[in-house]
Amino acid sequence: MDELTPDKAPPRPRGPLFYAGAAGLATATVVETIAVSGRWLSLPLHGALEIIQAAILVTACVSMLSATLAGTHASVQLLLNRLTPRRKRLLTRSGSLISAVFFAALTVASIWLTIGHWDGYEETELLHISLRPLRILCSISMLAIVVVFAYRTIKPRASER
Repeated sequence: MDELTPDKAPPRPRGPLFYAGAAGLATATVVETIAVSGRWLSLPLHGALEIIQAAILVTACVSMLSATLAGTHASVQLLLNRLTPRRKRLLTRSGSLISAVFFAALTVASIWLTIGHWDGYEETELLHISLRPLRILCSISMLAIVVVFAYRTIKPRASER
């Protein structure tokens, strides 16, 4: 058994978020493969783009939440590594606060759009996929990201202390 080095982290357990994101990606891939093959065989798959867009929305929401929970968003380590521990904590917490405010604005906008179009019965043109559940999913995932960043502002992770 080889030892763990800083470059080789132990694998993370795969939970429901991982499988939801993987299902969205797999759906998009399979549908696009069928659509391309169908075009070559003169049997087009009508509405493929609508299915793919819905699957990608699910994958994007899950990916953003997963990255936030894992703390794997991009950060400039070159700057952080040169700071004193106290300033590093302050900058990390400030970054979490700014991220929470940013995602809070996205959450408000998403909820606003969801409420504004609630009675509009929005749906896709070909397959009549309702946009209401997709808007709700987007709003919930943005709100969850706000909660994670707000929590990290108040109580940073052990690696950020």
